[in-house]
Amino acid sequence: MTPMDHSPRFVALVDRARQRVAETTPQAVRARLADDAGGFTLIDVREPDEYAAGHLPGAVSMPRGVLERDVEAAVPILGAPLVLYCGGGYRSALAAASLGEMGYTDVASMDGGWRAWTEADFPTDAPDSDA
Repeated sequence: MTPMDHSPRFVALVDRARQRVAETTPQAVRARLADDAGGFTLIDVREPDEYAAGHLPGAVSMPRGVLERDVEAAVPILGAPLVLYCGGGYRSALAAASLGEMGYTDVASMDGGWRAWTEADFPTDAPDSDA
């Protein structure tokens, strides 16, 4: 989605969040995944049906609606490196800002999200297309 697809207030909210969070690229995330010592948790903040349709290799599903509630059980160390992504980078920017407010100190949002990853033709964990 482009900013034109979203309401102006939502885009403004995301823009403010992006000023407070680190952003990374699909290329950088792919390189980190390829590094055996990548040492980060990749979190897909999309809805469960989006995750089930396909996701980045090794990503854990923690939808935006439950992220703040569930993250501490999954990632109890506030300094643990986290990379969040969504469909286009909007929800993940908001989620990263929220985790920052919760005390997480090494959180990045993947700019462009799932769309940019798949447009780059990077590998995915997706259901068998013959199923």
